[in-house]
Amino acid sequence: MKAKNAKILTEIPGEKSRKLKEIAERYVASGSMYSMFPIIAAEAEGAIIKDVDGNSYIDFYAGVGASNLGHCHPKIVEAAKAQTEKLIHTCFGAVMQEPFIRVAEKLSEITPGKFPKATALFNSGSEAVENSIKISRAYTKRPAVICFDYAFHGKTLLATSLDGTVKPLKIGYGPFVPEIYRFPFAYCYRCPFGLSYPECSMRCLEFIKLGFLTTVDPGQVAALIVEPVIGEGGYLFPPKEFLPGLQEICQEHGIVFILDEVQSGFGRTGKMFACEHWGVEPDLIVMSKSLSNGFPVSAVTGRKEIMNAAGLLGGTFVGHPVACAAALAALDVFEEEKILQKAQKKAEIMKSRLEKMCERIPLIGDLRGIGTAWAIELVRDKKTKEPATEETKRVLNECLKNGLIAIKAGVYGNVIRIIPPLVITEEQLNEGFDILEKTLIKISG
Repeated sequence: MKAKNAKILTEIPGEKSRKLKEIAERYVASGSMYSMFPIIAAEAEGAIIKDVDGNSYIDFYAGVGASNLGHCHPKIVEAAKAQTEKLIHTCFGAVMQEPFIRVAEKLSEITPGKFPKATALFNSGSEAVENSIKISRAYTKRPAVICFDYAFHGKTLLATSLDGTVKPLKIGYGPFVPEIYRFPFAYCYRCPFGLSYPECSMRCLEFIKLGFLTTVDPGQVAALIVEPVIGEGGYLFPPKEFLPGLQEICQEHGIVFILDEVQSGFGRTGKMFACEHWGVEPDLIVMSKSLSNGFPVSAVTGRKEIMNAAGLLGGTFVGHPVACAAALAALDVFEEEKILQKAQKKAEIMKSRLEKMCERIPLIGDLRGIGTAWAIELVRDKKTKEPATEETKRVLNECLKNGLIAIKAGVYGNVIRIIPPLVITEEQLNEGFDILEKTLIKISG
């Protein structure tokens, strides 16, 4: 297929990108300079990103799941513009404003569960995660929290303490928050118990029950927090018994069941929230990213009696009117443009293309996904499952040079996440897969 959307006009990176990166290296903190790629974005629309040198790339990462409705969706842009002309800031803790209230109302309607709910808004996913723990502790009067290997919950101190990957997230940042207990996630391709599903009898669930005898008193556990789909840790999709099993454990012991849907929510898996695939209804659900299609707003929505147990929540900029206006517009777009229904065809294309690649490319060890959320795990040997870390870097760099942006994940850095905007056209999607497939074949040798 002849390239129509990806257009590379210069070497990568181009001259303007190199000069801006040199300036960044002088003035931007090194801890913020962890971008996978050396290009500098200038503008974007839909599923196309253009850099400052005029090169155009097909987007297969959607702002790490923050732009499910594509870049600069006109209805969302217009809503944000209109709000700036009416009201930019009040601080909700001093003078309330309507967009905040309307977002809370809408989230109570669309999140799983028919019980009475309340919502608190924040600025980032990390803030929402931290506050979900604060709320749970206030409600239960308990200190401990259960989390999981491979998890990513953010970069603030409590969120980092919950993260299930050491490098690069936790190096040099200790001591971490106490009373956090970590258990294995259901990573079936690399089962920590050396077992195979379904013969394993869900040993990962039984291990938590054993942990209540050896590691932590369940009567001291305030919350269990888990991503329905592990994101940064490798894009892991648990078997059907895992999340319902976790909810049963929480219900038995009076533990608040928190689902972190910051990355997996808002249509990414083919449903509004990923947890709907497993039929679970969390006590608290944490959201951000595509809630507002990239504007800085996050939320915790949950059972009203739990949410209202907390004292003061929030801060100066939480529930910012402009970000809330963008969120309301984004939620309208999902309904008005039937985004989930339209994305189904693209999900079928993704599944078909990836399954064919898996059959013919030896570098692919595992393929996993739901809806428009897919991962391919690259290995040097399918029997030993030795991670193909360096090969993954080469694949992604080669894709970039040919006009495709995709990103890696996993503790070994050997997983390619494929999460394009839901509004990507079929032509753009197939062109992106042409680049990816050609590159994988080349690197596989």
